[in-house]
Amino acid sequence: MLLTLLAAGVPAQGAPKDPLPFNPGETLTYDVSWSIFHAGEVTATLEKDPKGASNAFVVKTTARSEGFVSILYRVQDEFQSLFDPETVCSLEISKQINEGRRHRDAKITFDSARGLALLNERNLSKPSEPPKHDEHEIPPCVEDIVSGFYYLRSQPLRVGETIHLAVNDGSKTAQVAAVVLDREKIQTPMGTRDALRVEPRIFGTLYKKKKGRMLIWFSDDKHHYPLQIKAILNVGSITGTLTSVSGTPHGDSPAGSRGSADTPKTQRNSPK
Repeated sequence: MLLTLLAAGVPAQGAPKDPLPFNPGETLTYDVSWSIFHAGEVTATLEKDPKGASNAFVVKTTARSEGFVSILYRVQDEFQSLFDPETVCSLEISKQINEGRRHRDAKITFDSARGLALLNERNLSKPSEPPKHDEHEIPPCVEDIVSGFYYLRSQPLRVGETIHLAVNDGSKTAQVAAVVLDREKIQTPMGTRDALRVEPRIFGTLYKKKKGRMLIWFSDDKHHYPLQIKAILNVGSITGTLTSVSGTPHGDSPAGSRGSADTPKTQRNSPK
């Protein structure tokens, strides 16, 4: 879910005007908890497209369950999101999904010239089934469930404003509003940080049949690191806590080294 994982005056989705707050070589590492249990680890590494066919960036994201949670429900997912650094619009996303008894390979290609999202998916749990192919209309700029985080990082993130982005995960494109709720200090494994609390309203839009809430605390600096990502669900809260940043220019990474998996605590009692 965290991989799926993001009305005032911000214009509709378009090319960022300021320098990007991230560069190839950056790796973000998260400890993931489910309620009181340690659940696993997520890493996201940003690189230039190794194929060299374009100036695109690729984000390689892995998620794996650990400990007690892995006994209940094993997760070993790998996503690769390709996006245009000029616009931070997605070009494609590939997903290798291994969750419990669910094993799938999927690729979504965003053909902006034709205005289509092209889904090709195989159910590896049932190899005799024919591959699934689907097509859906998309706007000129669309995000996948990984690139959406980087698009939000590229925005000014002003308290009280709303960022609108189109997100596609292989079906109909959802119009998601990300509201910048507040500025606050949070405790993280890397120390006390100033943060901006953002709520991407994905439930009822991107995930129509699911109920819940997602909150992201971005660092209030030029990098807009996602310091904490929380999905509040009926089965409990799933929280990703940023524990380390590597591959950034000297002096640009957050202070401190890889810390504990404790969830950062805000100075406010509850999300607004």
